[in-house]
Amino acid sequence: MEQTWKKFEEWLAQHWPEGLSRLNPPATDEQISELERQLEIKLPLDFVACLKVHNGQDGFLSFFDGMEFLSCEEIYSQWAVWKELLDAGEFKDTFSEPDKGIKNHWWNSKWIPFTHNGGGDHLCLDLDPSESGSIGQVITMWHDMEARELQAKTFGDYFQGYVAGVLSGQYVYAEEYGGLINADDV
Repeated sequence: MEQTWKKFEEWLAQHWPEGLSRLNPPATDEQISELERQLEIKLPLDFVACLKVHNGQDGFLSFFDGMEFLSCEEIYSQWAVWKELLDAGEFKDTFSEPDKGIKNHWWNSKWIPFTHNGGGDHLCLDLDPSESGSIGQVITMWHDMEARELQAKTFGDYFQGYVAGVLSGQYVYAEEYGGLINADDV
C-alpha cells in the first residue's frame, strides 16, 4: 500500500500539487478503532493500511474519478445517512441490479462508503457479499440507479488499478472538474 501511495504522491506532486497538499495525515489506531466500533465491523486490512497513509482528504476535491476520498469521520457520516434510511424502512421493497457476487439490496449496512461524489453516490467496501463474492470487494452504490457494479475483488486491487490508470493517463487532472477524472470525460 505504501509503495502504491508513493507512486501516486509523486504523480500528484508533478501534475496536481494542490491535490497532494489536501491529503490528510495518517489515521491513528484510535480513529480506525472508533470507526470500526461505530460501524460494528472490522475493516479489511488493505483498507486500514490505506488509511494509515492518508486519512482521506481535506475538502471536496476529486481524488477518485470525480469522487472525494473520505476520512474515517466522513466514512461514518455518509454511512450513518444510509443506515438511518435503511432503519426507517426506505428500501424495504427496493432492489438493485447487482453484478455477480453482490447482494440484491438497494443498500446494505455492511457496504462501507470510502468515496462520495457530493450527490449521494459512492464506492463502497462490500463486507457482506453474496456467496460468489469476496469480503472487502469494491462496488458502486448509486443513489438513483439500480446498478451495483463490481470494481475489484479487494480494496488493494482497486487502488493499485486506479493508480496504474492515473500513471498511464487513463485518469487526468482537470481543473474544470476539480480533480482527477477519466480522460474520456475531458
